[in-house]
Amino acid sequence: MLHFRSGIHNQGVIRRLLMAGTLVLLMAVSSVTFAHPIPQAPGCPVFPADNAWNTPVDDLPVANNSDAIIGSIGMGEGLHPDFGAKYQGYKIGIPVIVVDADQPKKRVRFHYADESDKGPYPIPRDVPIEGDPRPEPGSDRHALIVDKSDCTLYELYGLRRKDGRWRAGSGAIWDMNSNDLRPEGWTSADAAGLAILPGLARYSDYAEGSIDHALRFTVEKSRSSYIYPATHEASDSNDPDLPPMGLRVRLKANFDISGFGPQSQVVLQALKTYGMIVADNGSDWYISGAPSQNWDTHDPHDLADVLGRNIEVVDPSSMEP
Repeated sequence: MLHFRSGIHNQGVIRRLLMAGTLVLLMAVSSVTFAHPIPQAPGCPVFPADNAWNTPVDDLPVANNSDAIIGSIGMGEGLHPDFGAKYQGYKIGIPVIVVDADQPKKRVRFHYADESDKGPYPIPRDVPIEGDPRPEPGSDRHALIVDKSDCTLYELYGLRRKDGRWRAGSGAIWDMNSNDLRPEGWTSADAAGLAILPGLARYSDYAEGSIDHALRFTVEKSRSSYIYPATHEASDSNDPDLPPMGLRVRLKANFDISGFGPQSQVVLQALKTYGMIVADNGSDWYISGAPSQNWDTHDPHDLADVLGRNIEVVDPSSMEP
């Protein structure tokens, strides 16, 4: 403990110590990483800094069964960015819309009502839906809505308007200031019971210079189990070599990303630092993102040159709270 004697000669010492302490505090605060907010809702965090999506995993050990699980997804299969600009008239990716408190809320009839949040949901009549205007069954028809007035995220799966009423497969409402998970065994708008928005590659992140969160990806076959932060499984298989929902993987640290385009490099660096999480069944190694006309036509499609053998499974034992 430091003891100070009173007197003018000690004021400079005290001032220097206080300034040093302030610098240390500022350095500590600056080391905390916060996911970039959505530009249209700058006052809303995309979940807390210590949320699972925003937690770096580059220093965690490799899982013992990493090779077996990667092999089941595809050692020789390349990554696929399931986002971009328009293609054949429809947007590529899962769209996000921001509303305010003036947006009227609507009741939604859910197919999986027992695992959906009742709502109501602030759905604009012209809400952007994943895949529109691509005909069914071309997409999961996700719709993501952020109410910037209270930082609430509304996510819907299989959304459509029929006979003047909104209908959906499932829906989840998230407090963007909270780390609360879905109840055990519950789905969300995603098979794993996860929020979708925090796992999307967003062009606004690239514009900030980095994607500072994990990304969402799909696999064709999963195991009938889930691990943190997932709360729901979507399989009948108990094969231990298949990935459970919530599985975290990352790009190997020694993989050289210098030859990729600038957009691909930002995605790949995120995969090294934060990794990606199995969130749904679909095509293997498909990485989710939000559509934007600013995504380049060829970059980040160079991600196809990154193969499963360049990926490793993270040991999740230290991640559960």
